[in-house]
Amino acid sequence: MSDGAATPEAKDKNLPASSEANDTPSADAPSTGAAAKPKKKEKVPEGPGVLLRGRLAEVGAILSGVLYFLAFAGFDQWWLTFVSLVPLWLALQGQTAKRATWLGFLCGLSMNLGGFYWLVEMLKTFSGFPVPLCLLFVIIICSYQGGRLALMGWLYGRASNRGWSAPLVFGAAFAASELLYPLLFPWYYAATVHQVPVLMQLAEVGSPILVGLVLVAVNLAVAEPIRARLAAKLGAVAAPAPASGSTEERAPIAMNPRVIGTGVIALVVALVFGAVRIPMTKARIAAAEPVHAGMVQANMGLMAKREDPNEGLRRHRRLTAELKNAGIDFVVWSESSVMRAVYEDAAPVEFRRGFASSLGVPAIFGAVVVKPNPDRPKGYSLYNTAVATDVRGEMTGRYNKQYLLAFGEYLPFGESFPILYKWSPNSGNFSPGTSMDPVELDVKGTKHKVSVLICYEDILPGFTNRAVSHADPELLVNITNDAWFGDTNEPWQHLALAKFRAIEHRRYLVRSTNSGVSAIVDPMGGIVTNTKTFVEAAQQAEIRWLRGRTVYEIIGDVPWYLVSLGIVVAAFRKRNAKGAEPAPAASAI
Repeated sequence: MSDGAATPEAKDKNLPASSEANDTPSADAPSTGAAAKPKKKEKVPEGPGVLLRGRLAEVGAILSGVLYFLAFAGFDQWWLTFVSLVPLWLALQGQTAKRATWLGFLCGLSMNLGGFYWLVEMLKTFSGFPVPLCLLFVIIICSYQGGRLALMGWLYGRASNRGWSAPLVFGAAFAASELLYPLLFPWYYAATVHQVPVLMQLAEVGSPILVGLVLVAVNLAVAEPIRARLAAKLGAVAAPAPASGSTEERAPIAMNPRVIGTGVIALVVALVFGAVRIPMTKARIAAAEPVHAGMVQANMGLMAKREDPNEGLRRHRRLTAELKNAGIDFVVWSESSVMRAVYEDAAPVEFRRGFASSLGVPAIFGAVVVKPNPDRPKGYSLYNTAVATDVRGEMTGRYNKQYLLAFGEYLPFGESFPILYKWSPNSGNFSPGTSMDPVELDVKGTKHKVSVLICYEDILPGFTNRAVSHADPELLVNITNDAWFGDTNEPWQHLALAKFRAIEHRRYLVRSTNSGVSAIVDPMGGIVTNTKTFVEAAQQAEIRWLRGRTVYEIIGDVPWYLVSLGIVVAAFRKRNAKGAEPAPAASAI
């Protein structure tokens, strides 16, 4: 693959950029009419600061992807997060934008293939396709997901080749790609430290992106001595100032102490901030009103839930009775814990008579609600819904899921090509909700506002921030069903990503799942209690009703949109040296 355009001299002579021996014909060569000698393979043009060339750069990018997913939840080698981007950073040095894009893609693809291996199980379960076809779809999905790091590589290559500070550009490209690139199955780098609460606390200021930037800074600091040593060994030189016609001798690339200092300072700031904010948050928790929350994990198989919905309801009621005897104030059931579809108008009566009035405690549970809709092919819309009821079983609130899971709850392009649903009969055909209003939970005669997040809505920082800003709730609740991913790393990855919502908003998060991992997360991102996967469980803990605004709630992702705008501008605008004219583009793209 070509890294970019050839040099102007090579273009004029239609010769390889790296070959000088072929500039003039050999004296022994025939003048005309003789067969031309085979042309030598043209070398890929590389910049003066390239440290890893050819396949070695690609190996470095793939190695970063492997280290990335090994640091992630499920594998939990979190310490690797401090070095996982080092090979990629070294591989990107001096590369053209085209080459940097390719290297970023390789890193992203390898990270997704290793980290999201459970996609095979999900596709096999819901599509019914043979395994080879599922593997093909997984490669396609992971290739798309890997585009996030390809975007980061492209932004880095464009901006760094235009004279902007490479470490600064790398950090900005990281932030922009995490914010802007749409993913089917979201993730963020910060989740690699989900077991280290002291490093997570900056999320209340700038979401997981800020936490991730601290980790990026540490990676660059670790890489800097290695980069300088490689540069000295290879005789690499700094790129010229972006001024056309410059003939100044370029200096060897030396170690930059500012890069190391920035990484050290970023890590120290994160540690100090966490060490200060954790006890402050604990003091605030101690002063808040307590409440005993319960969560039920019924562990119903995917097909069993559909074939025998009454069995699922019996399990939930039995486990809830155990929790009631333990003194809980309310209970949370999982997503679609009530499988029987209910029409919207009849829902309050159906739920009260069916089971809610006999629970004896307020509840939040998942259900399927049907609403007539003549614009839909079948004349109605299905909603994945969270319902709140009081101690008498009266419905006190409802929330319809807005972000639907691809392949599980809908098929991409399924509305345009309905035949896709015939090919994938186990996929749902739900409609998204539109309201972010909270549900009301009536506990001991006091109404409390609760923001419910269904399924993977709890791993979307921006969406959750909008919901919390709109509702000002006292508690976050997530109901989900990760059974379709099998007994894999996915439930643990989901929990790791969700922990950040509790920190960003300094509220408790109660997660009830069908098959695990159910958990109660405190406002510092710590686990109060959690279940194992694929077991029946009923757990309870004392939590607190909490309100208040964090910096992230106030400013949201505005800083990251500004950073994204800045890196996009830098990708197309050269940084001119003082008094110098702009230099020609460093890359063909």
